[in-house]
Amino acid sequence: MEARSFALSAVDDVPFRLDGKLAVVTGGASGIGRAIAERFAKSGARIRILDVNGEQAGEVAHAIAGASANAKSIACDITDQGRVRAVFQELAGEGPIHILVNNAGISHVGSLEKTSEADFDKIFRVNVKGMYNCMLACVEHMKAAGGGVILNMASVAGSAGLADRFAYSMSKGAVIAMTYSVARDYLSHNIRCNCISPARIHTPFVDGYLRKNYPGREKEFFEKLSKAQPIGRMGLPAEVADLALFLCSDEAAFITGVDYAIDGGFFNLHG
Repeated sequence: MEARSFALSAVDDVPFRLDGKLAVVTGGASGIGRAIAERFAKSGARIRILDVNGEQAGEVAHAIAGASANAKSIACDITDQGRVRAVFQELAGEGPIHILVNNAGISHVGSLEKTSEADFDKIFRVNVKGMYNCMLACVEHMKAAGGGVILNMASVAGSAGLADRFAYSMSKGAVIAMTYSVARDYLSHNIRCNCISPARIHTPFVDGYLRKNYPGREKEFFEKLSKAQPIGRMGLPAEVADLALFLCSDEAAFITGVDYAIDGGFFNLHG
């Protein structure tokens, strides 16, 4: 990548802009993925949302596009390598793919003995193979274009011991390891690769989990989960999106191969 000057002019440049860049966000139909798609669009990126829920992804893309942004959705099951390759080939026809945010993933609650083989395989297929499929399909186009940025969504579960998160922790540990490997292998191709490890973020998944497991006691257990973070609350999807924006912007051009915790102090201050 060409050297950049960080000297500010009398009229300071607006930082963290993605003007004209094509950003692919997997799992962008809800939660953190949606927040990232919206944040990137406000910073000038052209957004392409990939999600297994094509209808919901279309609604999000329509809402973003309605705010005078360039946004489209594509129904895509990231576990299907053939489909993923076809989608990225189609996207590359629009021009260089500058950014891939590998956000799509699923959760699972259970210890080793409470994790069935089917559950384990499903988590691995989506959270590990799905990210592999997207990086594999995207990196060849980034190489041809002279560079790009890959940002993977990991979790503090991949580094810290969390109770009843055996399969999920396995998958997110793999995401962190894949991030380090890709960052190392593609330095010479000007491709940066980092990951974000959130602690508990208040998304629709959390609300659904509480409704399912603690009906009538949602507020009580929401407070309990919130106070499990040393900072005293859950994170917000928009806060993760702001970190993602920085890591995918030119201001982060000197950063690669890093796992960024956004956890309210959980990893270092917990207990």
